Amino acid sequence: MKLLPCSAAKASSPAVQNSVEDELEMATVRHRPEALELLEAQSKFTKKELQILYRGFKNECPSGVVNEETFKEIYSQFFPQGDSTTYAHFLFNAFDTDHNGAVSFEDFIKGLSILLRGTVQEKLNWAFNLYDINKDGFITKEEMLDIMKAIYDMMGKCTYPVLKEDAPRQHVETFFQKMDKNKDGVVTIDEFIESCQKDENIMRSMQLFENVI
Repeated sequence: MKLLPCSAAKASSPAVQNSVEDELEMATVRHRPEALELLEAQSKFTKKELQILYRGFKNECPSGVVNEETFKEIYSQFFPQGDSTTYAHFLFNAFDTDHNGAVSFEDFIKGLSILLRGTVQEKLNWAFNLYDINKDGFITKEEMLDIMKAIYDMMGKCTYPVLKEDAPRQHVETFFQKMDKNKDGVVTIDEFIESCQKDENIMRSMQLFENVI
């Protein structure tokens, strides 16, 4: 996919206000984001917040979309003490809702809106999608372990000096036994949501989800 840098679409007059520049750029970049009004209706951000987020997104991703490698590079800056590569891969796939290998501004905003301002139900649905790596509607023990290992790698071993190598597996065994109510070897979205809502620790972590976004 050839991408046209946003810089090529800038308004010619330096006197044009930022908000007008944003509207012009958003109308002329190769990947054209939806109108701010539509995104405002589809998310829990105000138009002003969307304008600020768009400028930040445009600075990092001038083409209007971000690919996985760029996403990993940006994400690694937030977790320099560990290896965030694998977790960033899973997170990218969760944001890339149409699975086209790129995250657009719309994808980014819709995911961020849920994670930062969504209801508990919306956040749990999003979390289930993250853990459901192959997107078949179920979470296997292996998928949960892959995510858990990625989180441990990202946080860095220095963060967990007392944990053993098999800590992620033990963590998953405990969670999976709780969640797999009918013991069929997979966790459905209903099992996942019901188990999470009954676990105070998980519910507290939902409020802090933005810490590992």
